[in-house]
Amino acid sequence: MKKIALVLGICILLCNCAKKTKNYINFSGFAQGTTYSISYESEDNINYFDEIENILAEFDSSLSVYNKASLISKINRNESYNTDKYFRVVFKKAKEIYKISNGAFDITVAPLVNLWGFGLTERGKTTNAQIDSILKFTGLNKIDLKDTLIIKSDPRIMLDVNAIAQGYSVDIIAEFLEKKGVENYLVEIGGEVKTKGVNSKGKEWKIGIDKPFDNNFVPGENLQAIVTLSDKSLATSGNYRKFYEENGIKYSHTINPKNGYPVNHTLLSTTVIANDCITADAYATVFMVMGLEKSCKLVEQLPGIEAYFIYNDEKGKFQIKSTPAIQELIEDVK
Repeated sequence: MKKIALVLGICILLCNCAKKTKNYINFSGFAQGTTYSISYESEDNINYFDEIENILAEFDSSLSVYNKASLISKINRNESYNTDKYFRVVFKKAKEIYKISNGAFDITVAPLVNLWGFGLTERGKTTNAQIDSILKFTGLNKIDLKDTLIIKSDPRIMLDVNAIAQGYSVDIIAEFLEKKGVENYLVEIGGEVKTKGVNSKGKEWKIGIDKPFDNNFVPGENLQAIVTLSDKSLATSGNYRKFYEENGIKYSHTINPKNGYPVNHTLLSTTVIANDCITADAYATVFMVMGLEKSCKLVEQLPGIEAYFIYNDEKGKFQIKSTPAIQELIEDVK
């Protein structure tokens, strides 16, 4: 449903023009098929790289559909029905947003993602009959969690949590840092971000939103806007980095769970700000599925959620719509 290996629509803006005034530790690495970077203030100069690597590895062994030995992979193959703490948090949050979005957010889309060539299998010829067949056993209302056990109404049901798990992993690492007493930090995994306090210059963190033109693969090289972010989480979703064209038709990686087809509308990129990154991540996908008009109506009903939409007008030019509160945090890039 979302990115797998590429950072979508966002980068951290680092400024080296001034001398650091605080002791900050910075490191980066690879996790969940993408990159991560972490910056935090440390009075005792303790580097938590090893601990964070271990947490991310544990997280991957739970929720990565690309890890054949992971818990979610075993559940998808019906080899296990028991769950762990990571799975249960993601599943319950997915259920909540599934209901609020009237099914626009649905982690049972895994077979559809695979069918269209954006998942674990090679893309083949897709027919209406195939899609109709798969839709019979998709829908998050067809699977439930009872205590620690997953209950499927159909054994063919498969889950793909890529549209929510990455944001949750950001929250997990942020929680780890806070338990260590860290008061100023930035955690970024695959473009999803959570911040607290200030950066090494004593300023609020600044995050870049990329221009959503096709094949813009280098985060930070072509920015649409800069967001000032502190004590909040941010996630961006878009269809400009993962897609393919066939017979002149563009097929994006965002699948509409209701009809089984890749979305086709004018909305190019959505950036969401929320208190936690799991929520920001999920709603960024919800809005990309729903399109601009429906998203603008829904976000008005969501307290604590701010959104920044980039879309194409009738002439193919970038246009912006956003919630009022986010406008105070956004600086457009000329």
